[in-house]
Amino acid sequence: MNVNKQQIQNLILQGEGISTEFKTCRNRLNRDVYESVCAFLNRHGGTLLLGVNDAGEIQGIDPDAVEQIKKDFVTAINNPQKLIPTAYLSIETIEVRGKRLLRIYIPESSQVHRCNGRIYDRNEDGDLDITDHTVQVARLYQRKQITFSENKIFPWIQVQDLRPELIEKCRNHVRVNKNNHPWTDMDDLQLLKSAQLYLTDPLTGESGVTLAGVMLFAPDLLILQVCPAHRTDLILRKVNVDRYDDRDLVRTNLIDSYDRILAFVKKHLPDPFYLEGIERRSLRDAIFREVASNMLIHREYTSGVPARFIIEYSKVTTYNANRPHGFGVLNLDTFAPYPKNPVIGAFFREIDRADELGSGMRKMMLYGKIYGKADPQLIEGDIFQMIVNVPEFAEKPLISPQVSPQVTPQVTPQVFALLQATEKIQSAGELQKTVGLKDRIHFLKNYLEPLMAEGLIERTIPDKPRSSKQKYRLTRKGKNLVQSLNSNAN
Repeated sequence: MNVNKQQIQNLILQGEGISTEFKTCRNRLNRDVYESVCAFLNRHGGTLLLGVNDAGEIQGIDPDAVEQIKKDFVTAINNPQKLIPTAYLSIETIEVRGKRLLRIYIPESSQVHRCNGRIYDRNEDGDLDITDHTVQVARLYQRKQITFSENKIFPWIQVQDLRPELIEKCRNHVRVNKNNHPWTDMDDLQLLKSAQLYLTDPLTGESGVTLAGVMLFAPDLLILQVCPAHRTDLILRKVNVDRYDDRDLVRTNLIDSYDRILAFVKKHLPDPFYLEGIERRSLRDAIFREVASNMLIHREYTSGVPARFIIEYSKVTTYNANRPHGFGVLNLDTFAPYPKNPVIGAFFREIDRADELGSGMRKMMLYGKIYGKADPQLIEGDIFQMIVNVPEFAEKPLISPQVSPQVTPQVTPQVFALLQATEKIQSAGELQKTVGLKDRIHFLKNYLEPLMAEGLIERTIPDKPRSSKQKYRLTRKGKNLVQSLNSNAN
């Protein structure tokens, strides 16, 4: 979450509490910083301000020590000997009243964390070591399982019930892309335990694969036994708006679901040429990589509401069952990233199918405005919605403009054949046959619709675009172009 100086000052004025902690930290990190991080993760999350004393006085951090403190912090929270499970947190430098502070936003975790082997919880008075209080520890584990459904344990599901080839696929990915990753030397059970996908119930002592582990690695039939409503409905609805033009009903594990969503995107959405600096970047892939991961990571899997991904004319809308932490359109400047399924999210980040919490959303907003000429909308509620505007034409214009308007435009042979065919009034099916294309959607989107948008072809019944008697013909502009092309050919 991006915050400004005024928000930080307001936070300091409110003083320390269950969700706010101050640490002096002049030129090095104190040990109790990590105890506070552990407590926030175990409770409801919060904000840690370094460079402010307990009384709320801004003392600042030595400017020469800032970068080293940040580096030490990130190293420590990713060290399982310090914090287990490790956490993905960012640390932000903010200058207030001429002094540098470090701000750490800590979301609530779905796991129970230990710092140096001890369990810490949070109350209004600060951080409490509850390790030796059996009842409090049991309640903490129980609360995490109730709040985060991904942690539900299925003792009747063991590692041998999962798909070993999927686990190996993920292991191979980190082996190739992440040097010295610990998963490369682990067997399947060790990997699942490391990723918090295989847990032990502290109340019953029973161990098993969690809901998150099932959704990531189980065979399809087992997934539907555990989560009968699980599906992602991919729909293209442009021509036949009452039903659909294309559809893919995805009812499989989350890893393959991610790939199926992106395959549907590549099939039906354009990827216009875009340079970022001197490198080409696929705006489409950058945006919908985040959309796909968001749909899968932040879904409430205990809900009976199916997820939907709908491509319509000039926009994509997604619908996802949600456990909301607010309602309405999210504001990028004020929103606090909240992980709905932190274990699934962490696993997706390890296999490079998601960005760090919050950064992926900012990237989607940035590229979404360039791609669709409008800001994407993210709407929080019981059903989480994303609305992304998209361009409607193919990456390469079918009719390429020349430097001089007097020169006849260049067209592809298929476009020329289509223009010639429309000298005679014909239906869309007849024109598609003339061009020799089998895919009706491809023909409409990349040939007929662009030529109509250019004013070269028109409908014979313009007031009823979906009429069964609809046919197409050349406009005056289209006839002039065909004559010019014929003259050049001769």
